[in-house]
Amino acid sequence: MAISDIPEYAHLSDADVAALGAELDQIRADIEADRGERDARYIRNTIRLQRGLDIAGRAMIAAGSTGGGRRRGAWWAGTASLGVAKIIENMELGHNVMHGQWDWMNDPEVHSTTWEWDNTGPSAHWKHTHNYIHHKYTNVLGMDDDVGYGLLRVTRDQRWRPFYLGNLVYNTLLAVFFEYGVAAQHLELGRKRKTPEDKAALKADLADVGAKIGRQVGKDYVLFPAAVGVIGRSTAAARATMGANFVANIIRNLWTNAVIFCGHFPDGAEKFTRKDMDGESQGQWYLRQMLGSANFHAGPVLGFMSGNLSYQIEHHLFPDLPSNRLPEISVRVQALAEKYDLPYTTGSLPVQYLKAWRTIAKLSLPDRFLIATADDAPETASELRFKADDPTKHLVAAVDPVTGRRAGLRTAIAGLRRRRRDRATIRALSSSKQTRPGRSAEAA
Repeated sequence: MAISDIPEYAHLSDADVAALGAELDQIRADIEADRGERDARYIRNTIRLQRGLDIAGRAMIAAGSTGGGRRRGAWWAGTASLGVAKIIENMELGHNVMHGQWDWMNDPEVHSTTWEWDNTGPSAHWKHTHNYIHHKYTNVLGMDDDVGYGLLRVTRDQRWRPFYLGNLVYNTLLAVFFEYGVAAQHLELGRKRKTPEDKAALKADLADVGAKIGRQVGKDYVLFPAAVGVIGRSTAAARATMGANFVANIIRNLWTNAVIFCGHFPDGAEKFTRKDMDGESQGQWYLRQMLGSANFHAGPVLGFMSGNLSYQIEHHLFPDLPSNRLPEISVRVQALAEKYDLPYTTGSLPVQYLKAWRTIAKLSLPDRFLIATADDAPETASELRFKADDPTKHLVAAVDPVTGRRAGLRTAIAGLRRRRRDRATIRALSSSKQTRPGRSAEAA
């Protein structure tokens, strides 16, 4: 994305951006002042639920693994329970606790400095790549590694290379083994390290990742399977337990990939360049978070299972506020989006995820094979898409006759879609009229 002098795109004045920032600051202050016992009760109940599902799942897996075909239902029920437990631990607990959302409780068990999650990526690594790099430089190409994870082409601002022909294969593998992608992300394996300090840092990081992977593999594929094998006096029981743990991890990985991709790569989630950050104020940072993130519709259950990342926009605005408060925060953020005529990108989870996959599929190809231009493609949000058909003129931003306020990006996008529909209707009618004489002659 590049913001130029086209009024429909860059409609907010410096005063507008500052006012938006002040209103978002007020939301933060209100939530921080209201945090209390109900929030603490929420996170502690979540921990109890997660641990209960984990224990129940492993017990059912053990029963199903030692009971032969007669207990296959218990094996599947246990695998599903364990998969859900891993999802809750990673999404609602690990991700959010390590963001510092619960540090205000001063509880050493639920604190960002002590939590180690059920994932192959060390928490210390993740907190650097995610909490600091991703949330500070959200969707800034060349700064935020989450833009494609160093593997995928997700914006046309990334120069195409033959490597990207495998986009769909890479993302499939990334989805299935997402926890290992998280573990590898901090290592920046494609980066050239020339100094002794850089090489020593990589060696230490590799040792940390190796140790964490060893603990995770030992727990899921050695310790628990061996225990069930001893109980059932059967190597088949151990293998069945190992298989259940593998499937549970895949369930967690696929779900995590879907939730994260829905928040970052569907249509409407903007990408930025480094120059967009020059002299960035707090208000402009807020604006970049609103434009660079996307939500998906969710009720209480789906929201909980996504770690409340169904409210990705709100999470990016306030990454360290308790996740259970994001639904109420979203009401106020949507009101601000309407007030300042800014888009609020959201949709159903299946639609958002399919849009992300469509972008990944399209951008596996060189730009010359794509129909839309870089400024007009669904996954692109360049200001040049608001340029008039006549290249010498720009569309004139509308002014609200009541408030006297110049219309903004939200109105511009709606107007652009309306003009496209009108043009498509006109083309369809014109084509229909041209075919009618021929059809009449045949009928005669």
